[in-house]
Amino acid sequence: AKAKNAGYTEPDPRDDLNGADVARKLVILARLAGLQIESINSFPVQSLIPKELEQCTSGDEFLERLPEFDGEMEKVKAEAEKKQKVVRFVGSIDVVGREVKVGLEEFERGHPIAGLKGSDNIISFYTRRYGSNPLIVQGAGAGGEVTAMGVTADLIKVLQRIS
Repeated sequence: AKAKNAGYTEPDPRDDLNGADVARKLVILARLAGLQIESINSFPVQSLIPKELEQCTSGDEFLERLPEFDGEMEKVKAEAEKKQKVVRFVGSIDVVGREVKVGLEEFERGHPIAGLKGSDNIISFYTRRYGSNPLIVQGAGAGGEVTAMGVTADLIKVLQRIS
């Protein structure tokens, strides 16, 4: 509810927790990288929505009932903590392996993804040049201003292409 009120979620927060928002972005990035990805149904997408809440008729009903299931996520986090790790919901594209996926993953506490806060996004580029020390691009990934800038950039590209 806090993230929705801050403008960090999709209008219906289930689109964030079911992995669809990340998956849509991965489809675009994977295609730009040359992979033949048909849709978000072309690769594994882990949903964080409890089965019992899949039939909620509105985002508000969903948010009202979601705290009932906080214990399940706390267990996942506790298991990772026992291994000195953190859990993050991530999307990844392995161009060489031709694999795309969305879901929970564990990271060492010193990993750049482990340090993400708030609405930040991070993209790590592992290439021949960067190898095990990836190029990292990190910054705000949600909110009205960020979204407005993205839409503006897209409109400029469209205008450039049609003129």
